Amino acid sequence: MFGVGCGSAADSRPGFEPVINGFMSDVAHSADNREAVASPLPRAILFDLDDTILAAGQRLQVLRFIAGEFEAELLPFLPDEIAERLDTALALFWSDPVRHKIARFGIPEARLQVITDTFVATGFEHMTPELAERFAIRFAACRDELTDFFPRARETIEALKARGVLLALITNGGAATQRAKIERFSLAPLFDHIQIEGEHEFGKPDVRAYLHAMSVLGVEAHETWMVGDNLEWEVAAPQKLGIFAIWHDGFSTGLPKDSTVRPDRIIQAISELIGP
Repeated sequence: MFGVGCGSAADSRPGFEPVINGFMSDVAHSADNREAVASPLPRAILFDLDDTILAAGQRLQVLRFIAGEFEAELLPFLPDEIAERLDTALALFWSDPVRHKIARFGIPEARLQVITDTFVATGFEHMTPELAERFAIRFAACRDELTDFFPRARETIEALKARGVLLALITNGGAATQRAKIERFSLAPLFDHIQIEGEHEFGKPDVRAYLHAMSVLGVEAHETWMVGDNLEWEVAAPQKLGIFAIWHDGFSTGLPKDSTVRPDRIIQAISELIGP
């Protein structure tokens, strides 16, 4: 699951454990969630992919690890300082919906630009675009090594399929990138419908993304659940259509304090969909 040079090294690095184990939380169900577990399953479930079925570590923790590898080259900045600057810059970059819609089709290039801009903005001559490029490449490689199923995610999807629930995978991003993940983790046999933004004219939160998936499955909104980690794409937007929206809080961060979005249900593990 965690390859040499990222996961293995990380095992002994203080503060890196949350990247590996942060999504293995067995947080107790709330009373509401216990009640939800006992409720019947829907006819269909629409699943998100990244940070819902597959995890690649928490970004800030991975940035801290990579900054630690580059510590000597980053001085006088400490690894934590650089990691926090980069995490803030990346969060700001991806927070713009219009920019996100364009940049998610070229994530490596977008990430490199943010890292480069952040390094150059320090005003130190050694924080060069060349250093930023090496940092970005290492970060991408590390996240790729870390990418794997959330605990019991595959087994849960297999169980849902065995119980006759119709399943669709709806993922944003470029066709090549997302298809590679689907093939790498043999996801196609698990779903009745796979829908990648790059293979269509629409993606989440465009209503066509949900309507098309439900049409293919032959179900209505009141018969459907949406499960994902993005509060806008997998909660707010599908709720407007009457879909029961389940927020996957895979890293147990809790709802943002300023969030106006209220999921119909919150889970910290995909396995909660079928019980403890």
